[in-house]
Amino acid sequence: MRIALFGPPGAGKGTQAKILNEHFGLDTISTGNLIRTAIREGSDLGDRVKSFVHMGNLVPDELVRDLANESIAKHKFDRFILDGYPRTVTQAHWVQEFLAAYKAPLDAVISLSLPDSVIVDRLSKRRIHKLTCESYHLEYHPPPADVDPTMIIRRKDDAPEAVRSRIETYREQTHPVEEFFRREGILIEVSGVGSVQDIGNRVLKQVEQFAELAIA
Repeated sequence: MRIALFGPPGAGKGTQAKILNEHFGLDTISTGNLIRTAIREGSDLGDRVKSFVHMGNLVPDELVRDLANESIAKHKFDRFILDGYPRTVTQAHWVQEFLAAYKAPLDAVISLSLPDSVIVDRLSKRRIHKLTCESYHLEYHPPPADVDPTMIIRRKDDAPEAVRSRIETYREQTHPVEEFFRREGILIEVSGVGSVQDIGNRVLKQVEQFAELAIA
């Protein structure tokens, strides 16, 4: 099974990817993680993207594509979830063409949708441990009592105004990609409102139904 996972900031993509991993045994291919790993390991691709990251610039599409393709190949073109890629229609064409060349097309593209007000509320209450980068939520997953409160911070881009800007950017970039996959007939839209388990159940139900239809 090959899946791409979409969702605005705060939609819970990482959490849902873990649920899909537990249920279907799918590994997550996150381009953000791939970039950080490549830099840390000092690979050829890592050296190429390092200068962009260190200067605070976006990594060029072609380098992101190469990192994603390399990881997909390592997974033998199966049993993966793409998270953070593709982000543009150009990248969507690239990944479709790449997978088609190996007769391994995407089975489904899951889009988590939720109101902007919910996203702002979720992220404004998110907190991060400065050293461990462990993520917490003041309402649903507060820091344990034995954690030093001075180590718990809110990321600058989790401030309400910053979140709204991130949402706007996401909508501008991702809406055309969703339309692309809708025309391809593989887009699954799932409400991202509710508890983690409620959302997870919706995602699993939709994926299972989609898989059954694809087989039929």
